[in-house]
Amino acid sequence: MRRVAGTAAVAIILLRMLAAAGPAPGNAPQTRTLTGQVTDKADAPLSGAIVYLQDTRTQVVKTYITDDKGNYRFSSLSLNVDYQVRAEYEGHKSDTKTLSSFDSRNNVVMHLKIKMTK
Repeated sequence: MRRVAGTAAVAIILLRMLAAAGPAPGNAPQTRTLTGQVTDKADAPLSGAIVYLQDTRTQVVKTYITDDKGNYRFSSLSLNVDYQVRAEYEGHKSDTKTLSSFDSRNNVVMHLKIKMTK
């Protein structure tokens, strides 16, 4: 009888711990999306700029060529990884920005500016 009561008490404690943990992970988005626009110093969109996204854990780099409005999009990004993003256009580069794993947003917007010199 004592064994059954002890097992029931452990089960109740475990159930309370699970309930306190919040919703099941399957209900929350498991990935995030990074979008933005690449512009020049006058804020004109740069069509055909190359955007580089580097996973800082694996060092894998993905690229995206901006559309006619200078927009880019990377989807299905891990929530637990930091990413570095930068753009290049005709030999000129933007500053590198970091998408941190501490950033809990599911849809992140990062605009990149390329200061082209003559």
